[in-house]
Amino acid sequence: MQQEQTATMPENAVAIIGAGPGGLVAGRWLRAHGFEPVIFEAAARVGGQWNSASASSATWPGMRTNTSRVMTAFSDLDHAPGTPTYVSQEDMLDYLERYAFTAGLLPHLRLSTRVEALDRAPAGGWLVRSVAGGRVRQEIFKRVIVASGRHRSPQIPEVAGLDRFGGSLGAVHAAQYNGAERYRGRNVLVAGCSISALEIASELAYGGAARVVVCNRRQRYVLPKLIAGVPTEHVMFNRASALLGAVAPPEALAAGLKAKVLSVAGNPAQFGAPAPDENIFAAGITQSHHFLPAVAEGRITVAPWIRRIEGGRVLFDDGSAFDADGIVFGTGYRLSLPWLGADIAKAVDLDESHLDLHEHSFHPDLPGLAFLGLYDLVGPYLPVLELQARWISYCFAGLRPMPSQAEMRDGVARSRAMRAGPPSMPMNAAALMFAGHAGVEPHPGEWPDLERALLFGPLSAVSFRLTGPDALGDAKARSQEAARTFGAITGTEFTAEERGLCEMLGRRLITSAA
Repeated sequence: MQQEQTATMPENAVAIIGAGPGGLVAGRWLRAHGFEPVIFEAAARVGGQWNSASASSATWPGMRTNTSRVMTAFSDLDHAPGTPTYVSQEDMLDYLERYAFTAGLLPHLRLSTRVEALDRAPAGGWLVRSVAGGRVRQEIFKRVIVASGRHRSPQIPEVAGLDRFGGSLGAVHAAQYNGAERYRGRNVLVAGCSISALEIASELAYGGAARVVVCNRRQRYVLPKLIAGVPTEHVMFNRASALLGAVAPPEALAAGLKAKVLSVAGNPAQFGAPAPDENIFAAGITQSHHFLPAVAEGRITVAPWIRRIEGGRVLFDDGSAFDADGIVFGTGYRLSLPWLGADIAKAVDLDESHLDLHEHSFHPDLPGLAFLGLYDLVGPYLPVLELQARWISYCFAGLRPMPSQAEMRDGVARSRAMRAGPPSMPMNAAALMFAGHAGVEPHPGEWPDLERALLFGPLSAVSFRLTGPDALGDAKARSQEAARTFGAITGTEFTAEERGLCEMLGRRLITSAA
């Protein structure tokens, strides 16, 4: 390979590792505030997970988003007219490519360029070593954003006998699943209770598989994609819920969340699946629109976890067995940053599930280095990614103060302490956190016509363009439209349930319904 001499990049150049949604939105906001992003992407196209040709993509033919088009968009670009409620993989890739074009990012992309190492530069800054077309580059940047994505390295648990599984279709991870056709007329085991596991099991059950069994270690509560015609994340992940989560005792939160889930989705046991743990936080929540109905119809059987595999026979913990032609593991992903320098990995205490950062973004011992989107989120990612990208960009540009060393050390300590807690973060809590840091969190009481929509409507990306840096003149109208979509928040008058929640928050409503 041909290697060039190490180049020192201009002061305003920022390396971004990854051209998925996180990397693209970081580039957009850096560019808006005087920086020159250099976006490294190993694949030949942008899109990250949504680029099915990428080696790290876990999408499959016919896959659609599990969050609505309103909540799977950035604030500068809506989906094309006529886009269905849930967007196909092909349309998501088209959307992200249009976003890169409209944001002026095409000249800043280095496609088919693999980052091989990120290390401290001897004289300060960050050394990025990349490879493209047999050419090795080493460049020193003052600032770097790691936006390579969390869901890249499939995780398959240890199962006795798995290496000798005798089913003719073999065992794969959900990341390698390529549609239901090859499983038609066959017996399939799907292991896991993640969204992808349940979506794949449902597709197989309705797509011609002879028999589908789903096994898991713990049954989660299952939300549908739509609640009375409204996308679930519009109902469940709103601002009022996040505000309540910050003040209510955990027991009250668990009870309230469970009551809400049961009222809109029922208990899995009602459909013939195992009963989840009584504590909803211990059980966890997943999502699938067709899984529980398929269980009720006998299209899917639910079993406990795998004890061992003997040839093509899978034995479960309760003593039952299943002769499987194929196994699909929907068992999640490891956090993998193999090119991260040992010194950096040690500073953030990187392992396969965690890295310790202040508010998922900064570390006091790594000046000029930021991490974006490497958390496990429950709910829509794109609005949260944009808010985090804005905060990082504002800090780099001086529009917002960088957290102090003391603040960051406290943040790292909180991150370390939370390793024992839930692995996932609700998107509404994450959105309000990043919006507060970026100075763009709207105060509902200052927007009388929007107060109900801001508290109980969707946390669309454009609703965070009402105030603060980069406010948009049409943000109010577009936020109202987002709330009205699907017939959800069509007026300003609060329901009795909404008024009750506001009273719990100690919030004095300013509308006529107060």
